[in-house]
Amino acid sequence: MSKDYLDLIDTETDGQRFDVTPLFADPNAFSQLLDDLTSQFEGIEFEAVAAIDALGFILGAGIAQRVGKGLIPIRKGGKLPVQAHAVGFMDYTGKNKSLELRRGAFLPGSRLLLVDEWIETGAQIKAAVELIGMMDGKVVGIASINIDNNDNTQELLDNYKCYTVWKE
Repeated sequence: MSKDYLDLIDTETDGQRFDVTPLFADPNAFSQLLDDLTSQFEGIEFEAVAAIDALGFILGAGIAQRVGKGLIPIRKGGKLPVQAHAVGFMDYTGKNKSLELRRGAFLPGSRLLLVDEWIETGAQIKAAVELIGMMDGKVVGIASINIDNNDNTQELLDNYKCYTVWKE
């Protein structure tokens, strides 16, 4: 599994995050990324892909389409025009934010693959897991280009099947 496409990720950024959008912009690289990620969870049963606003939507939609599943968008707080469950969290910059999920977005007992494009602290993913749990869903795995390995993400790495492609 050649991962040369990861070289498209801009690691020379001004902020605290890498920029994955050049990878998304290249159709061959994006397709290869989807192949590499989806091959890791072959045989895992789930009803839908739950993806986190905003770049997680791109990766999640690609994965959902590739595996023939629906996409459940988990939105940033205040974006949904319908009744929703919401969970607050502090993001990697130290700002308080929230995520929300439309009530009835999936059937109770549904098994979901949770997707975000990059996981630094795990705070956003943990909020998404809580939202899914509030609606009696089960997270069967977490897929991302990268999950940083640190004290904050260790709980995710220990308790969930995690699928990534980032070169160490």
